[in-house]
Amino acid sequence: MKLKSILKKTSWFVLLVFIIAQFFHPKKNNSAITTNDISTKYPVPENIHAILSTACNDCHSNNTTYPWYSNIQPVAWWLNDHVEEGKMKLNFNEFTTYRLYKQYHKLEELIEEVEEDEMPLSSYTLIHRNADLNDEQKTALINWAKGIRTSMEQTNPADSLVNPKKRKS
Repeated sequence: MKLKSILKKTSWFVLLVFIIAQFFHPKKNNSAITTNDISTKYPVPENIHAILSTACNDCHSNNTTYPWYSNIQPVAWWLNDHVEEGKMKLNFNEFTTYRLYKQYHKLEELIEEVEEDEMPLSSYTLIHRNADLNDEQKTALINWAKGIRTSMEQTNPADSLVNPKKRKS
């Protein structure tokens, strides 16, 4: 009988904590500012724009489209952490603020992540089925990034595309 009483009190406590948590939400990742977007410096064809919008921008831009369940805690905190981590690694809306060598490197990482099927994350495509890229979309995204890197190589000194801390003396 005592165990039943403890379980009942614990259940009420957990429910109370869950209810209180619903009043605390992280700030939404929504900004209309696109001044530093990758598209302001590099061409982004419509097909690539569609891929970025569908498969990348929720975590790698300043504009996340939130699903209904993002309003439930602790899911909102988990999603916020995921988005913040994604934006730290690559943010298409802040791309032109990166130094040239970082832009060049981020495009290389994009290519590697897509080639190795690391991006978009399987946890994301599990729910967002339309973000699961087919081979044609992957190839288009990879070729686009490679094209920008080639353009950067042709228009900039080679040493400007290498992190100064990693240059050989």
